[in-house]
Amino acid sequence: MLIHHQPQVYLVGTSSVRPAMLDRFLADHGVTWQSDSSVGAEVLTEAAGRLCYMSYAKPRPGGNAAYLEHILESGHGSVLEHAVFNLIITGVSRSLTHELVRHRHMSYSQLSQRYVDESVAEYVEPAIIASDPALHAVWAAAIEQAHWAYVRLADMLTSKLSGDPAYSTLTERRKAARQAARSVLPNATETKIFVTANARALRHFLELRGSRHAEPEIRKLAVAILDVLADVAPHLFGDYRKNPLPDGSIELQTDHRKV
Repeated sequence: MLIHHQPQVYLVGTSSVRPAMLDRFLADHGVTWQSDSSVGAEVLTEAAGRLCYMSYAKPRPGGNAAYLEHILESGHGSVLEHAVFNLIITGVSRSLTHELVRHRHMSYSQLSQRYVDESVAEYVEPAIIASDPALHAVWAAAIEQAHWAYVRLADMLTSKLSGDPAYSTLTERRKAARQAARSVLPNATETKIFVTANARALRHFLELRGSRHAEPEIRKLAVAILDVLADVAPHLFGDYRKNPLPDGSIELQTDHRKV
C-alpha cells in the first residue's frame, strides 16, 4: 500500500498565440506591436490589456515584465483571465479535493471511484501524523482496516449481484459494487484530478491556500503549483515569495493581493 506525503503537479497545457491572426488584427487597425515574451499566456495577457486602451503603438519601457507588473500593481486583474493553464494533480487526498473544487472559475475532471478499482488505492498521510510513530501506527491501522473492508465489500457485492437481472454484465456488477463499497473509504484516499484555470483564478487560489491559515496539505499543493507556474510564466506569478514557518512548512505571500 503506497502512502503519499507530497503532491505532484504536471503542467500539461497552457495558452498559445496565433501570431498571424494577432498581426492581422494589428494591421487592420494601422499599428504594429510585438511582445518581448515568448510565453503565450504572458503575451495574451499583455495583448488583452493593451486592447483596452489601444496602446500597442506606445509600449512602456521594460517590455512584458514591466507591463504585467503594472497590471498587478493597478489591480486590473480581469485581463489575467485570458491566460489559461491545464494541470494534472496527483498524490492528494479526497479531503483536499473537497476543498479544491470549491474554487470558482476553475474546471475539474477527477478520478471516479465508481469506475476505478480502489483495491489498489493509495493514501495521503498528514505530516503531523507521519512525524510521530505512535500517531502513524493508529493512522495506518485505520487505513488498513478501511482498505480491507472496501476490498471485501466489493468482492462480496460483485458475487451477490451475479444473479440479479438488473446487472446483466460483469462491468455493471463491478460498477455497482464499487460505488457501494467506496462508502467505507476514508478522506485520506489518494486521488487524481485535472484542473483548468485562468491566471486570475489561480492567483486567488495561491493567496487563499498558500496562507499559513490554510489546511497544511492544500498549502503544500499551493506551493507545488506556484513552482510550476512561476517557472513557465514568471511575469504572471513571479511576485510570490515562499516564507518558512516555525513548523518547517512554507507559506506564500505577495504584495499584489486580490488582483
